[in-house]
Amino acid sequence: MDRYAEGDDSAFGELYDVLAPHLLGFAMNLTRNRTLAEDVLQQTFLQLHRSRARWVRGARVFPYAFSIAHHHFIDSTRREKHERLASTEPPELEEPASEAAPADDELDGKRRLAAVLAQLHTLPEHQRVAFQLVAIEELSIGEAAEALGVTTGNIRIRLHRAREALRHLQDPPPALAQRSKASP
Repeated sequence: MDRYAEGDDSAFGELYDVLAPHLLGFAMNLTRNRTLAEDVLQQTFLQLHRSRARWVRGARVFPYAFSIAHHHFIDSTRREKHERLASTEPPELEEPASEAAPADDELDGKRRLAAVLAQLHTLPEHQRVAFQLVAIEELSIGEAAEALGVTTGNIRIRLHRAREALRHLQDPPPALAQRSKASP
């Protein structure tokens, strides 16, 4: 980003190649819609381009880019909510496009990931986004805090609550587990 901010237009390609896969995955998890995720990605890079003259040399680009993507998602969600109120049609959710038939291990891994992502979407947004940034996108606690504009302590709390909620979703309560074992 430093080179791009200094006017090296060829650095944009490198920046895009490094950031785009992470940002698109993040946006797909937020929106659950390929078209909307690509819009978030495009708007994020547009904002990076527009703000390159104000870029602080040596700053970390990942938290900044994730912050832009998250804010664009929030803004577009608000717009969509207002548009939905004007329309009677429910929003359309799109499943991620599947690729070539994977091996059994890979298919099992994808199924487990899909189950976790489905459970992830049951979490409150602030917990889900913190979990995505740290556990999926592998940002540090500090980078996630910077991206979301909150303290590191707040990120730790959100992560703890998200992990606890996911753990409870995966493990049925003991009484329910015993009932399911007893019934054939």
